[in-house]
Amino acid sequence: MKQIIIFAGTTEGRLLSEWLSGEGLEVLACVATEYGSLLVREGEHLHIHQGRLPREEMAQLLKAENCPLVLDATHPYAAEVSHNIRAACEEAGCEYLRLIRPEDARGEETREDCITVGSVKEAVACLEKTTGRILVTTGSKELHHFTSLSDYQERVYARVLASAEVVEHCQGLGFRGQHLICMQGPFSREMNTAMLRQFKASWLVTKESGKEGGFGEKLAAAREAGAKAVLIGRPAEQEGISVEEGIELLRKRFSLTSYPENESHKKIETAGIVINGDGERRAFLVGIGMGPQANMTIEAWTVFEKSDCILGAGRMLENLSILQKPVLDAYDPDKMLTYLREHPEYRNIAVALSGDVGFYSNGKRLITAFEKEGIGAELLPGISSVSYLCSKLRIAWEDVKLVSIHGRKTNLIGAVREHFRTFTLLGGKDNVQALCEELLRYGLEHAVIYVGERLGYSEERITKGRPGELQQGSFDGLCAALIENPDYEGRIPSCIPDEAFIRGKAPMTKSEIRCLSVAKLGLRRDSLIYDIGAGTGSVSVEMALQASEGMVWAIEKEKESVRLIEENARRFRASNIEVIEGIAPEALRELPAPTHAFIGGSSGNLREILELLLKKNPGIRVIINAVTLETIGETVQCLKELPFSQVETVQVQLSKAKTLGRYQLMMGQNPVYIFTAQGNTQG
Repeated sequence: MKQIIIFAGTTEGRLLSEWLSGEGLEVLACVATEYGSLLVREGEHLHIHQGRLPREEMAQLLKAENCPLVLDATHPYAAEVSHNIRAACEEAGCEYLRLIRPEDARGEETREDCITVGSVKEAVACLEKTTGRILVTTGSKELHHFTSLSDYQERVYARVLASAEVVEHCQGLGFRGQHLICMQGPFSREMNTAMLRQFKASWLVTKESGKEGGFGEKLAAAREAGAKAVLIGRPAEQEGISVEEGIELLRKRFSLTSYPENESHKKIETAGIVINGDGERRAFLVGIGMGPQANMTIEAWTVFEKSDCILGAGRMLENLSILQKPVLDAYDPDKMLTYLREHPEYRNIAVALSGDVGFYSNGKRLITAFEKEGIGAELLPGISSVSYLCSKLRIAWEDVKLVSIHGRKTNLIGAVREHFRTFTLLGGKDNVQALCEELLRYGLEHAVIYVGERLGYSEERITKGRPGELQQGSFDGLCAALIENPDYEGRIPSCIPDEAFIRGKAPMTKSEIRCLSVAKLGLRRDSLIYDIGAGTGSVSVEMALQASEGMVWAIEKEKESVRLIEENARRFRASNIEVIEGIAPEALRELPAPTHAFIGGSSGNLREILELLLKKNPGIRVIINAVTLETIGETVQCLKELPFSQVETVQVQLSKAKTLGRYQLMMGQNPVYIFTAQGNTQG
């Protein structure tokens, strides 16, 4: 015996059948045609009855199955079938539940452009007075009415289901060749538009079949293709409830915890939109891929369809105008919140974000802003620009270093130095020309750049070249680039030999001392570091290479040394070194707070320097190199009196071999004291 019988003449009916049977309920799905039976997946708990049933046979079936719950999920225009199902239920004593497919709100504005009639006969009578080809999308059942048009075999193109029974019926009416289009819907706006243009149709005949029937897409396509829509209005609907309400009723009655898969209610529920919920405001931050609908996920498009309004920067809204939603062209969270305060009626808010929400998007700022406002925020991922561009280049992006210099300060040169492939977003002043100039400045003229413009659009262009070749080119304001460096290092240099630096006459910390000092700093990749008394910049370079995602400020008072630091930074492709000409502590006051500091020279201002460092960051980690007894004594005193903890003192004396004739002698160097201290955040 069946627990539920579903008259499944619609997509919703078929999905409900599979959902309920998947939950272990015994279900019988009734479909009228062989084609309909093929669309329902029969299973252990799901059985199918194929064939049209008169009212009497319906009643007999219901009695034979011991009067189960009956769900009427037939088409909105199948008024006679619904009437028979209701009557059969009354005769058999079954509970009857009519599930009504809601009208598609997207068609409300464009519906004004339609000619609305009450029946297929009225549509034919209306079209008899017109000229031009007609695309009929109302199915085969009432197609015979169109044969009364005087020149129907030339004017009418019928789109019907692809079944042998339907084809035979339509051919019997005189529809053959390209005038008979056998396809399974629903269809996208693009497909509808293409068909109207292919057949040069001036008229589109449709029924208000709701979202699941692709009604909104049909009307939008007619407007885009310049065709006039003839809308056959719905018959008077019997009493019933919406599909969403029916799902909730079934879940409660049978204690179900899931939702139907692939059905619009599931998609929206998964995304967090409550259709008949408690009215809480929710913002959905949606990655739109490259922008065109074809690049968006089904979930993303569904959220836009169901939202009350859409927010986003102008370029993000281009391909969403078809939905005819209220929109706000904005990127700044404050502007979005001001708009939403002015429109409290908008409960489900969609925000269009370029690419993927987790890849250099505005998502982080928006989540914080919305949640402070009491608006729940959820993220829906999209196709990122890096995965799209790499797929076009037919390469994997799993080993690509990802950075963005669009609106942010990033050590792109460091990424290119360390990796074979680096991907970056470009925009504004950080354009292709600026990228090429930067690569050339740091000796990366042999790198190969792939520039992707208008990715995903019909004007898409991908250009390949070296920095010197692309420097003078013209490119889109917003684009992406993949950089290949055949000479990448693939490692973090350490203990760089002294002779590798341009030294001049400036003092330089020797390789072994430099290596040990930097190691004791305990740098992270994103550390912010002061090098005070930078000399030739050898320590700055070593620190910058280790903190490749951070920043080094090299403070030096001598002009010649400033020049040497800049040259050494270019030589080692350390673009995250910024040289500050001046004397500490004055030269430090306007700089961002550091996480670490190396002091190689203090010009007699050690205490003042340490006091300022602690003021900027009480938890700072400091390394001080001292050679003279005076500096050693001052350092010991300062580290005792200032709020430092974990103070360590190491004295290092090195000897290096020097060849004299056929002998090698060890030549001693001056001893160096390395002081390590950690700011005491506990006071």
